[in-house]
Amino acid sequence: MNATSSRVKPAKPSRSHPGGTQTLHRAAAIVRLVASRNRPGMRLTDVVKFSGLQRPTAHRILKGLIAEGLLTQDADSRLYCLGPLVFELGLAAAPQFNLCDICRPSLQRLAEKTGDTVFLSVRSGHDSVCIDRKEGSFPIKTFTLDVGERRPLGAGASGIAMLMPLPDEAIQEIVRANATRLVGYYNLTVPALLEALEHSRALRYAWNDAHLADGAATLGLPIINRYGHPFASITVGAIISRMTETRRSEIVSVLREEIALSEKAVRNMHQP
Repeated sequence: MNATSSRVKPAKPSRSHPGGTQTLHRAAAIVRLVASRNRPGMRLTDVVKFSGLQRPTAHRILKGLIAEGLLTQDADSRLYCLGPLVFELGLAAAPQFNLCDICRPSLQRLAEKTGDTVFLSVRSGHDSVCIDRKEGSFPIKTFTLDVGERRPLGAGASGIAMLMPLPDEAIQEIVRANATRLVGYYNLTVPALLEALEHSRALRYAWNDAHLADGAATLGLPIINRYGHPFASITVGAIISRMTETRRSEIVSVLREEIALSEKAVRNMHQP
């Protein structure tokens, strides 16, 4: 990465899509955007701001998504949230995407061995989504992620882990698309994200001790598929006083073993 990396501008919607699918791409982008703020909900003004769409266009697409059950809008607050169809589609897709089942033994072993909280996240476009979590025995818990929570890639160790193996060109595209959303994660900025990424690459594991709740830290590693793409990550979160340099090395050693097992299981699942 060079110095120009810190001057990434927010992405603008593409004006050319094959086969006249521009509206479809825009609708999918809005669904992902609302999903990233599903718990509190999202205002129309924020959808316009973060999507880069004109207000009438965004409003028209939102109405269509509501009509199809992909989004809902609260009658009082006027906030947009995911709709019931998203849940139904997720249930239908679950048998084909059983990463949680594959990785659950590793998450359980990691939680038992470390005593800390372990998270499984997957990449979804320019975001990461937490899909499973296991709690260790240590009495002070660090719930830095909720299951189902969506964040821009890089806003946390889970996303940093998935960015680490990517080429700089791909990282630039992702960061450019997420630039305006990062500030919502403990005032994360593009330069700070890129600095954390470079530091994590030097450590050879993702590390985040700054843009989290006070007193918490997380580390993690990506899960790589047979094509060399980082599609998921496993992270461990704890209070910062437990994350000494020696203990971090111990956790990473155990984590590498479990990542290797998960990658092997994923490859075997897709064998003909």
